[in-house]
Amino acid sequence: MIQVRGLTKRFGEVTAVDDLTFDVTPGAVTGFLGANGAGKSTTMRMVLGLDAPTSGTATVAGRPYRELASPAREVGALLDPRCMHPGRTARAHLRWMAEAAGLPRARVEEVLGLAGVADAAGRRIGTFSLGMRQRVGIAGALLGDPDVLVLDEPLNGLDPQGIAWVRTLLHDLAAQGRTVFVSSHLLHEMEATAQRVVVIGKGRLIDALEVSALRGRTTTVHTRAVDAGETHRLGTLLTGVGARVSTTDDGLACHGVGADDIGRLARRHGIALGALTVTASGLEESFLALTSEKS
Repeated sequence: MIQVRGLTKRFGEVTAVDDLTFDVTPGAVTGFLGANGAGKSTTMRMVLGLDAPTSGTATVAGRPYRELASPAREVGALLDPRCMHPGRTARAHLRWMAEAAGLPRARVEEVLGLAGVADAAGRRIGTFSLGMRQRVGIAGALLGDPDVLVLDEPLNGLDPQGIAWVRTLLHDLAAQGRTVFVSSHLLHEMEATAQRVVVIGKGRLIDALEVSALRGRTTTVHTRAVDAGETHRLGTLLTGVGARVSTTDDGLACHGVGADDIGRLARRHGIALGALTVTASGLEESFLALTSEKS
């Protein structure tokens, strides 16, 4: 488990992370969502002990990363695949990582195969596409067979086949009871990959919730009364109970209120409904609505 408590990071006058508190629990893929500059990478760097917090704590399995007995065996990380030495081959890069962490060299060949880069293991990293570097970076994160994975934008540069591979890999790792924490700006991919999300904006926590709950927050209910004049009255009644209502070509679009609530309200006021349908929003639309509400 990853636990973040009151985490704050300031760079001079700039507050990059502001009093963040959340948990990343085992057994699920947790997506870390936020606009560019929201503080995602800085938070992950503090979790991994690369940046010292101004205040607050970030722990892995109850301890700061720097106090872990064998960090590479407990936490696997991918932050920036462009930082690999371009003159090294993929195999040499992973062997260097394994030796530095005290891991067996045989594990290198295992993760090269797992990441789908065994055939290119003898090529220099400088010749790789970003997607291939991502695969090598993920292989490096898996070297120690860790219980916790922290991956910053692992889907960047991957082709559809690569994205599908990462999605399956993360699902499998979570199903084994591991803690999987993944940041991404590809919201449609996070919708297919994550079960939970932590959403931040301007360094502050906006919400931490199930993906299904986030979608449900922006569900739209379309309705109209049999009589056009009654449709207008229904809209006024819905606004009065806190719903956000807009007029469409064929009735009303309502947010913040469920279909059952609309039905009960209409019956109470003697309004016969001619239509009542529900449209669930995708993760991207829900994310934009949530961040707009809290900005």
